[in-house]
Amino acid sequence: MENNSPAAAPDPRRSAGRFLALGFGLAVLALILDQGTKLYIESTMQLGESVPVIPGILNIHYILNPGAAFSFGENFTIVFALLQAAVFCYVIYLLIRKVRTLSWALTLGALLGGVGGNLIDRIFRAPGLGFGHVVDMISVPGFAIFNVADSFIVCSMIVVAILLLRDVPMSGAGKNTQTATGTDQPQ
Repeated sequence: MENNSPAAAPDPRRSAGRFLALGFGLAVLALILDQGTKLYIESTMQLGESVPVIPGILNIHYILNPGAAFSFGENFTIVFALLQAAVFCYVIYLLIRKVRTLSWALTLGALLGGVGGNLIDRIFRAPGLGFGHVVDMISVPGFAIFNVADSFIVCSMIVVAILLLRDVPMSGAGKNTQTATGTDQPQ
């Protein structure tokens, strides 16, 4: 006998809430890690100071970055702040309204935390609102100096590319679903 009770079918609102909680939970973790490392570096190092962690491979080098990732576009700080704010709001929208899969919830949560970490710097750090410099400290010789937020952004964007290439929908529904008649219908 078929069980058609409401308890048998998952409540979509409950599933959405779970994915929302996971996404926002990871975003908060990313923010805490990012802002925590920045506060630690600011309180224990002098601007420009460098400390080798793995000589020749990894250093902690405290700088202030007015530009984007890898110090690109140093004269466009306000533009980057506005773009980050737009991305931050759009990712929140996606998490609340669209995401119904674990992979997208975690990926966008990581992106939200990374963007949020650098946006906090842009808003609250000197020289002022929208023009704030981002604290960077992870130095790989011959590559770049970056921070925890940058790591979350880059890693999440790699996963976004993979999810898009694999055609993984945010909603959890496939491109085609089987109807009651057994035929595939586009959604």
